[in-house]
Amino acid sequence: MRHIGLDLGDARIGIATCGESEMFASPAETYRCRGREADLKYIAEYCAAAGAKRIVIGLPVNMDGTNGPRAEKVMAFGDALAELTDAEIVYQDERLTTVTGEQMLIGAGVRREKRKQVIDKIAAAIILQTYLDTEHGKTKKSR
Repeated sequence: MRHIGLDLGDARIGIATCGESEMFASPAETYRCRGREADLKYIAEYCAAAGAKRIVIGLPVNMDGTNGPRAEKVMAFGDALAELTDAEIVYQDERLTTVTGEQMLIGAGVRREKRKQVIDKIAAAIILQTYLDTEHGKTKKSR
């Protein structure tokens, strides 16, 4: 099954993919937002072209585990996207994914200007990889 990971932001959407093996997430692209309808259309078309069966959207849960206004906005986007695609929409807690991505890039010596260009798709890859790791852990435990 092909998965797409999304890190939704107000200005940019990070996109990540994984192949049929469902083992590794890869950063794919950073999409610059153009308005909700255009964004939904682009993401739906991207997912259809990629043959996505599942779209994993990062959910910005508050540090206390509750959903705030940002999480509600993300879920509204997910609901609207579900109407445009046959892919299953799932949410993955994204707490600290951008921080983790920044630390990885800093550790790799990536300059600040370049980090700004790639952080969203890196965060999307972390979201998707976390989801994949969780799902593979469930599979192993059930055997």
